[in-house]
Amino acid sequence: MLEQLKSKLDGEIERLSHELQVVLPKAIQRAVEHGDLRENSEYRSALERQQFVQARLNHLTKRRTELSNVDLENIPADRVGFGSRVTVVDLRSGDEETYTLVFGDYIDIETGQISMASPLGQALLGRRVGDEVILQLPKGERQLRVERLTTLRDMVRA
Repeated sequence: MLEQLKSKLDGEIERLSHELQVVLPKAIQRAVEHGDLRENSEYRSALERQQFVQARLNHLTKRRTELSNVDLENIPADRVGFGSRVTVVDLRSGDEETYTLVFGDYIDIETGQISMASPLGQALLGRRVGDEVILQLPKGERQLRVERLTTLRDMVRA
């Protein structure tokens, strides 16, 4: 999972770098050739995109560095943490749900990835198999029990 996240980030960093270094300078140059920059919407649009891409690139580079610094020895082997795949049971309905805890930027609801910063992620962090969690939601509360846990350490060593 860690390598997948790094690969995904590397791909987006590469794409954005190309846009920042090749595509946007050409767009800006074309807009400059049209003349008066004060009323040139293409120029303003290209500059705004350039600022956005630069900010996103800085953010992704920071996240990539954070992932590179993840030390498996510091990830708990028996508690929910970054990268953990955790199956919970809703104590009222009996429904089982499986989630993988990820950094905020890597959320993919379709594959069950949730942010560690989300209310559910925060409620699950540090929990062990058998622990019960009460999750406060706007429309009431959910009571969950941790049924199964596979930590990132387990996944890497498997």
